[in-house]
Amino acid sequence: MERQADQRAVIVKLTGLTRAYEQRSGRVFALRGVDLSIRAGEFTTLMGPSGSGKTTLLNMIGALDRPTEGEVIISGRSVCELSDHERAELRRDELGFIFQSYNLLPVLTAYENAEFVLLARGVPERERRAQVMELLRAVGLEGLEDRRPTELSGGQQQRVAIARAMAGAPALILADEPTANLDSQTGASLIELMGRLNEERGVTFLFSTHDPQVMEAARRVIRLVDGQVDQDEVKA
Repeated sequence: MERQADQRAVIVKLTGLTRAYEQRSGRVFALRGVDLSIRAGEFTTLMGPSGSGKTTLLNMIGALDRPTEGEVIISGRSVCELSDHERAELRRDELGFIFQSYNLLPVLTAYENAEFVLLARGVPERERRAQVMELLRAVGLEGLEDRRPTELSGGQQQRVAIARAMAGAPALILADEPTANLDSQTGASLIELMGRLNEERGVTFLFSTHDPQVMEAARRVIRLVDGQVDQDEVKA
């Protein structure tokens, strides 16, 4: 269960989080009264069978969807009380996203994709370049900054996505099945990379995954079953 003595800042706090969808057959619950906290520096995975609520939970934490009931607090702000514009700003400033399909802009280079958030924030060009080049070096893409996504392997594209997610120094990076489209060797190298970024830079990661390699590397494993937290284990 959650470590009682852990004094690190709580980035995400979920209280009674419920998400229901109205269908012809009646109300269907994706999440049922989830209480959960994510602290700074954690390397956590969400696991569970298909339909257990993993993606819905990530969407709630990512301010991409609104709960039917309950509360989502990110960096001390109640997401449910924010306007659409404020939610967009929260995603830009506090969160980073890594998707299984990479979601890179195909017309932009690796450098330009990684730079995107900093550009949206209005960071000066010299500062942007220094940050982006340092990040691309950190994820092993030095020398590939001018290549577009179609000129990169799947693993290299996901490394660009990691650099993009980190560019704004977010409080939390949400990763939805980040190794799903990669072979096991490439997936393992990316897990190692994200683990190193977590340990050396204190980057906080929350994954949803079916990948045993991610589950093994995670230091906290949260299991969802039928929209509820069935198990929350912190590894020794």
